[in-house]
Amino acid sequence: MALPFKGNSGGGRFNPRFNRNQEPEHRINERIRVPKVRLVGDNVEVGIYNTQEALKIAQDLELDLVEISPQADPPVCKAIDYKKFLYEKKKKEKEMKANAKQSEVKEVRFTPETDEHDFAFKAKHAEGFLKDGNKVKAYVQFKGRAIMFKERGELVLLKFAERLTEFGQPEALPKLEGKRMFLLLTPKTSKKKKEEKS
Repeated sequence: MALPFKGNSGGGRFNPRFNRNQEPEHRINERIRVPKVRLVGDNVEVGIYNTQEALKIAQDLELDLVEISPQADPPVCKAIDYKKFLYEKKKKEKEMKANAKQSEVKEVRFTPETDEHDFAFKAKHAEGFLKDGNKVKAYVQFKGRAIMFKERGELVLLKFAERLTEFGQPEALPKLEGKRMFLLLTPKTSKKKKEEKS
């Protein structure tokens, strides 16, 4: 007996239009052509079954039979609600994308002659940015003949990285581009764990 595909709102048999126009990410139900499968899932007895028998078990549970490991021998199939599975997956991807968007690159500007007070003020700001999970792009701006003292700029950036070593780590050594020398700091993910332990 053919198994209905729960993922279709019509609740009927597997929709042929879904086949042609939108290939599913996994082989499901009647699309699973192998003779035997290893069945897993909640409320099922894990084991190797004839594919038709596995389909019947999934159908009795009002679930879909989804091939999750086609390379295994025999392929591993799981009895799940495929529509719910795709919804949860899409929701998780959306959340991850939203979290990624929240992370920004904050810029902190120095000059080769930045004094200690200004340096400390900017380092404190950068510390906050890193704690919030943002990257910090520190750069030294050289004006006119100041480019001759690029070593000073490099020292400022290295000192900056050292000051923030507890909160962020440099992705690479300071890099000169035109009249600017850059250093990119990435937040340390272990910072929160350290705070919880202390």
